[in-house]
Amino acid sequence: MVAQSAVFEESAEEEAPRRRREHEADGDDDFASPPPPSSSSSSLNTPSSSGRRKDGEISSSGKSSARSASLKSETEEEEEEVEEKDDDDGEDVSSLLERLALGDESDGEENYEKNYSSSSLASQQPVGKTLKTKDLRGVAEYVNSDACKNIVVMCGAGVSVSAGIPDFRTPGTGLYDNLAAYDLPYPQAVFEIGFFKSNPEPFYLLASHLQPGKFEPTKTHKFSKLLETKKKLRRCFTQNIDSLETKAGVSEEKVVAAHGNFDTARCLRGHAQDVKKVMEHVARGAPMRCEQCEEYVKPDIVFFGENLPVRFGKLAKVDFNRENCDLLIVMGTSLQVQPFARLIEYPDIDCPRILINREKVGEVPSRRSFFERGTSKGRGFDFSEEGKRDVLFLGDCDEGVRQLCEHLEWELE
Repeated sequence: MVAQSAVFEESAEEEAPRRRREHEADGDDDFASPPPPSSSSSSLNTPSSSGRRKDGEISSSGKSSARSASLKSETEEEEEEVEEKDDDDGEDVSSLLERLALGDESDGEENYEKNYSSSSLASQQPVGKTLKTKDLRGVAEYVNSDACKNIVVMCGAGVSVSAGIPDFRTPGTGLYDNLAAYDLPYPQAVFEIGFFKSNPEPFYLLASHLQPGKFEPTKTHKFSKLLETKKKLRRCFTQNIDSLETKAGVSEEKVVAAHGNFDTARCLRGHAQDVKKVMEHVARGAPMRCEQCEEYVKPDIVFFGENLPVRFGKLAKVDFNRENCDLLIVMGTSLQVQPFARLIEYPDIDCPRILINREKVGEVPSRRSFFERGTSKGRGFDFSEEGKRDVLFLGDCDEGVRQLCEHLEWELE
């Protein structure tokens, strides 16, 4: 679970009022897109209330948005479709999510029974889009069926732990427990853009231990590639900055690096940099300055306080739609970093979801369970007996995908 911290965690009681205020204040999408880089501002650090990386998991991760955006593929066509639809949609994914998340809670039990009776839910359930059993065997049977054509994968730091990359939050071994030598005011400061501007050396020292080239893909990374080979993978959204998904062979167009990676770099004023030269500085732990403006240079990794890549927001609107997401697989993440963590709420109410993780995360608060069981649109996981679509495997990611592949009768290298 590379990257698992929680400075800005919210209680269940605080979340709904906060989201109401944010929604009323700006009426914007969950994923704000930063403007093009200019000579006076960083392309990643632009003022936006909703699309910034908050708290969390700095992982080891997928392919850079800059490189992926240049690919002429179905991905670009989907992005163009999203742009064309944005002006026309009366209610996009974000507003629908907000309406469902807030409306149910405020209207109470009477509204729940009116709008989400068992008969109305049954009418929303497409034939075949259900799990016969809530376990790995049931997931495998569903994956092998004709009903499951598009699988969306969400990856956190835990998928890279067996590659030798430590996660951020595990007591004793996590990076946040081993940063005393970096002279930080608090561990997360190493990935905060404000701290980097004044003191980039700790990041460069840490990055020298995390840079790509030192690690090999895990079984979990290879599982994503296997899903693509079987023509089941819609997209892999990853928090990690290690690019091990693409190193495992997953096509760049299939990977969304939500928190960026080391594949491209620029200075704080947005000037593109020679990545080879930047990585030479990273290897030495020596901060690099831009030759054009003398500002510090950093790889295109999204720090806390920066906006996520534009591509992340565009594809999140497309890939989690009813017609594009038949199954969501979430692996190796604490689900404590927004807006990435909220993606589990986006699949439709009938879409099966499976969490492969060392611990339970992203659950519906038990006090709200009556209102949310059976609907779950805009809600977290429900692994209770009453829950209809969520499956939990507690353990290491590699072991989870190994067992799943056994049930699928797929050969995993």
